[in-house]
Amino acid sequence: MKPLTEPQIRAAFVNCTKGEARRLSVPRDLADRPWDDLDYLGWRDPQAPDRAYLAVELDGRPRALQLRSTASGSWQARRSMCTMCLTTHSGGVSLMVAPKAGRAGQQGNSVGAYICSDLACSLYVRGKRDAGAGARLHETITLEEKIARTVANLAAFVAKVTA
Repeated sequence: MKPLTEPQIRAAFVNCTKGEARRLSVPRDLADRPWDDLDYLGWRDPQAPDRAYLAVELDGRPRALQLRSTASGSWQARRSMCTMCLTTHSGGVSLMVAPKAGRAGQQGNSVGAYICSDLACSLYVRGKRDAGAGARLHETITLEEKIARTVANLAAFVAKVTA
């Protein structure tokens, strides 16, 4: 992924108002992120733990989504699989809900997906972050195919939000 600047990220939000995009929390350490290993940039709002954001480059332009995650519960102790990168975690996957873009979102419609709670799918796929024993199923496909699958899953989620 190409490095993104704070203004690029704020301008890329598709499911919130420009005012909301100006006020939301963007990571201060953008220059220190491992951009070469990222398929998307994901982060949580330090002031509001139930808020998360992701930015991805699709078709040559950045797109960003505002997300809400579910509150912690006893169900999160179960082993769950991320629908983006197919990593399994014990308590490390959250239901992330994105308001739909445009009029549908204004009417309260949303789209959800189970995503790694720390939004580090790219690092799990590449083996740069460990989710524990049994977190990654043995597959015979190449790393490039795993990355392509993760990007396709993410693109499908963004398409549902913007449809």
